[in-house]
Amino acid sequence: MTTGKVIFIFIAVASSRLFIVFSLRLLSGDHYCDLTRLPSPQALRSDQFTVLINGYSESRIPILRTVTGVYSSSPSVAAVVVLWGNPTTPAKTLVELSHNLSISSPGDAPISVIRQPSSSLNARFLPRPWISTRAVLICDDDIEVDPKSIQFAFEIWRSRSNNPEQLVGLFARSHELDLTSRTWIYTVHPNRYSILLTKFMLMKTEYLYEYSCEGGESMAQARSIVDEMRNCEDILMNFVAANKTGMGPVLVGAKRVRDWGDARNEGVRRRGRGLRAAGEEVAVGLSSRKKGHRRRRGDCIKEFHRVLGKMPLTYSYGKMVDSIGEQGLCEKGGKLVFCDRQTVF
Repeated sequence: MTTGKVIFIFIAVASSRLFIVFSLRLLSGDHYCDLTRLPSPQALRSDQFTVLINGYSESRIPILRTVTGVYSSSPSVAAVVVLWGNPTTPAKTLVELSHNLSISSPGDAPISVIRQPSSSLNARFLPRPWISTRAVLICDDDIEVDPKSIQFAFEIWRSRSNNPEQLVGLFARSHELDLTSRTWIYTVHPNRYSILLTKFMLMKTEYLYEYSCEGGESMAQARSIVDEMRNCEDILMNFVAANKTGMGPVLVGAKRVRDWGDARNEGVRRRGRGLRAAGEEVAVGLSSRKKGHRRRRGDCIKEFHRVLGKMPLTYSYGKMVDSIGEQGLCEKGGKLVFCDRQTVF
């Protein structure tokens, strides 16, 4: 196939409430950064958001049925798009996946699968002309969040201001300067954070363009570090947002989150849902956890700081929650617990 050629494969399926259009696109060139192809920010709707799920491993396809169904059922979701980054996956598999996800979805938001132009993790942040919302949710294919928490996170994003710019998410990490080695490290703090993970990251749609198309040679070098490391695209997006806002991200509490890709998963999994037996780790994608994960992530922070010439990451504190209940302390079973807790652990 020649550079810049576009292949469209359409499957139309009629049902009582669905008309499914699947497109398998292979694109190259500078089309994504052509502003004439993108809708103006003023034309984007603010009452809904678009879900962009990063997909890579075929072994996670059964989990996608659950994950996409939850998002499709949310009244605040305009569309659910699986961005498939594995170039070796047959086209037939993706056609069937898109069809099956759509007809099995319990929700009204359309679901589609799009093959990424490359396996680069940077591709999940490409600006898309078909995005019609002011906000996008960048998330992974193995994270299942309860519907109320999804809605609450979106309400927090919308409430930040008339033009929300802070990242909002459910998974937080932190950067820190190691005073002994005088170098940046990637870590977790119990009371502060500066980085949100793309397991669940709500942000303004314009950040896709700023990440992929702006910043000149320095951002190009930073994106090349992502490709070299096959990791850290989430950290770089936090650099972009912090540089824009001068503020840290916003962490939101969720009532229930299931991380199917976490190697610490235990218990018997129902094969009827397509999951593996107990103790067997679900296959992972491009940025899988390996030995030295934190060190490599720290190296990314150090390199981004070097090529961008600044450290914009800023600490945030606390977590946004939708209910805190009674905060008084009572003695139960010889222990001090919140008075509204019914069971003593």
